[in-house]
Amino acid sequence: MTKIDIISGFLGAGKTTFIKKMLEDVFQGEKIVLIENEFGEIGIDGGFLKDSGIEISELNSGCICCSLVGDFGKNLREVMERFHPDRILIEPSGVGKLSDVMKSVQEVEAENEVKLNGRVTVVNTAKAAKQMKAFGEFFNNQIEYATVIVLSRTQNVKPEQTEAVVHAVREKNSKAVVITTPWDEMDGKQIYKVIEQQKTLEEELMEEQKQHHHEHEHGHHEHEHHEHEHHEHEHGHEHGHEHGHHEHEHHEHEHHEHEHHEHEHGEHCTCGCHDHDHHDHGHHGHHHADEVFTSWGRETPHVFTRDTIEHALKAFCDTQDYGTILRAKGMVPGEDGTWIYFDMVDGEYELRTGEADYTGRLCVIGTDMEEDKLAELFGI
Repeated sequence: MTKIDIISGFLGAGKTTFIKKMLEDVFQGEKIVLIENEFGEIGIDGGFLKDSGIEISELNSGCICCSLVGDFGKNLREVMERFHPDRILIEPSGVGKLSDVMKSVQEVEAENEVKLNGRVTVVNTAKAAKQMKAFGEFFNNQIEYATVIVLSRTQNVKPEQTEAVVHAVREKNSKAVVITTPWDEMDGKQIYKVIEQQKTLEEELMEEQKQHHHEHEHGHHEHEHHEHEHHEHEHGHEHGHEHGHHEHEHHEHEHHEHEHHEHEHGEHCTCGCHDHDHHDHGHHGHHHADEVFTSWGRETPHVFTRDTIEHALKAFCDTQDYGTILRAKGMVPGEDGTWIYFDMVDGEYELRTGEADYTGRLCVIGTDMEEDKLAELFGI
């Protein structure tokens, strides 16, 4: 199966630079075909890409984004038959609609053993506001249909401008991942993990928390089964002991649940679990994990101080002001140019310096969380 990635963006956004980075950092060893469409012009970028050993099919006869869907399908079939590529990169004209390019690919997906993979739009952070107003529908279409939006030239603008562009972009597309870190600070593989739709930090932590919850329940049920067998052995199978048996099993069930919870978190745990009454312990044992805890997460280019992060983590460990916080994790840009990585679990936390990520990411998991207060606490 050949994967197709569409790299769109307005003229001058940095599409070619982005493609070159992917070729150098990610696609080494893959058979790649780049399909360029420069709206009838000669493919100006063909030179350096051919130097990279990439076969190019330049569709200079017309625009695949508009009326020539049939020609695009024919061209794609020829590319597949001639090169049998692992991956096809489509770089449409800077004034085309991403939705039209998507439609063109989807119409030939089934018959050609190809799969539409990433839909990437490169946006010039310095010009985004003006382009959004000047080109309206065309610009917004490229934003709305993207799965990943890559902001270029963020190193040339103030952090407040990057945040404003992210906000404007998310108003048009709330689901796309927005990459805000300057490209030269990252390996292309980090970027491509996002394009391949890797899990968000929030999804990772929620799955981890559910697994932890499941293991807690599983351990509890094994114990209950053991108590059941033990009691059956003691009392036999006479009908007269049935009622007493069930009462005893229920008692053992509750007793074990309480003991197991304390053992799991430790005597001096500050996660807040011991502040719940016995009814709450039953609630933890009998409901699905997603009913027990919720998550709050943000992806943001906002620049943080180490003090802000540490203040938040201390509040989670020492108070119930923001709810019962079970887990907090993140990697965010710091004011001194480094990246702050933090991790908090079971009332303990650590901060360290780490490598640049594609944008700042943080996530908090807990019960009865005050989400508005959380945003305020982190200053975002």
